Amino acid sequence: MATKEEEGGPSSRVPHLPWMRNPVDIDSFSGCPVAHLPRLDPRLVKPLQRMGIESFFPVQVAAWLETIGPGAFERDICINSPTGSGKTLAYALPIVQMLATRKVRCLRALVVLPTRDLALQVKEVFDAIAPVVGLSVGSAVGQSSIADEVSNLIEKSKQGLFPSLDEEYIQMEPQTKVDILVATPGRLMDHISMTKGFSLEHLQYLVVDETDRMLREAYQSWLPTVIQLTRSSDQNHSWSDMNGETLLHPLTTIRRSHRLSTLLEFFEDLPFKFSEYSRLQRESTRRKTLDAFKEGKIDVLIGTDRMARGIHIDGLRYVINYDMPPYVKTYIHRAGRTARAGESGSCFTFLRKHEVKAFDKMLKKADNSSCSLHSLPEESVETLRPVFSSALKKLEESLESEATKKSKSGDKAPNASKRKRTINTCAASSVSH
Repeated sequence: MATKEEEGGPSSRVPHLPWMRNPVDIDSFSGCPVAHLPRLDPRLVKPLQRMGIESFFPVQVAAWLETIGPGAFERDICINSPTGSGKTLAYALPIVQMLATRKVRCLRALVVLPTRDLALQVKEVFDAIAPVVGLSVGSAVGQSSIADEVSNLIEKSKQGLFPSLDEEYIQMEPQTKVDILVATPGRLMDHISMTKGFSLEHLQYLVVDETDRMLREAYQSWLPTVIQLTRSSDQNHSWSDMNGETLLHPLTTIRRSHRLSTLLEFFEDLPFKFSEYSRLQRESTRRKTLDAFKEGKIDVLIGTDRMARGIHIDGLRYVINYDMPPYVKTYIHRAGRTARAGESGSCFTFLRKHEVKAFDKMLKKADNSSCSLHSLPEESVETLRPVFSSALKKLEESLESEATKKSKSGDKAPNASKRKRTINTCAASSVSH
């Protein structure tokens, strides 16, 4: 999401980006009383009234309907509106509403502005509406020392929350104290390069305010850095339950490369033997796991892209991409684990509906071909919901039980091969073969 100050110039100028060629004319919208805004979280009404807002401006109504209102869908948005038209609340309110159902605190929204004064003004808007829905807002603008900022942004994780982890081969990452961060480019880059535990891994919303100025000035090349850091783990962890509430649990704040393996431990009577292969394990453990898989003692190996390069396994018949590979090279390396040396093999990729087109385009880049698409009927996915819900419930109960025991006893938890933590995943809507 980006905002841009209106500048003089020909109004007939054609945007270069395809998604900007059919703009929504804000002038076609009228103001809307707060009580009449569709789907507004009731908890946000009083904070808005305390801000003196009785009716929303056209730009705020337009942005709301494009992001929250009926017919909204996720995509990039560029807002071009005069100064004083209410652009800050136009993006702040939808972001707060969308994050209001989050279950675990992670840095999910980043707003970047060119100056400290502008950033503090924007933070005031978020501060007025975010706390009422349980969201925390932080700033990184250089107003205080970086040490003070770090103490306000990062909280060291408590090993007691995950007592079953082997401390010998996993280092718990610090956790963020904020859901929303308002920053200036320079101080943002300082935290990216120096602050341990500062992560954009779960970023869902990036707002570039004063876009024309931000892109005209170099600002230490912050934007390519942010985009790269989000793309390095661009899988969406925010699955929803039947009520549309965000289901993001502690495990996804640690490793994605692990949640599936942990989840499967709580499924009963699986017709296959499986094991994890990831960097969370010792080298010796990974070696033994790989040997067991080659010998047929393990049927399914759940791994990360660590396995996609240089590892050869004779007779490997199937590769399953549980998530869509972010790049064509990643797909080639993953799929290349099967059908080697003249042998036959198949690669399956689970996709959500909105990923199908992008995936097909990516394959055409590889060898100008596509693959067959098999849609999974919604009914078949629904039949798995009870089993899936049961597994998630067991994980939550296990986590709560272990955390309670740890807090009461104060003893160091023993090492364990099974890591029981609350996690989530989702049922796929399409599969590509």
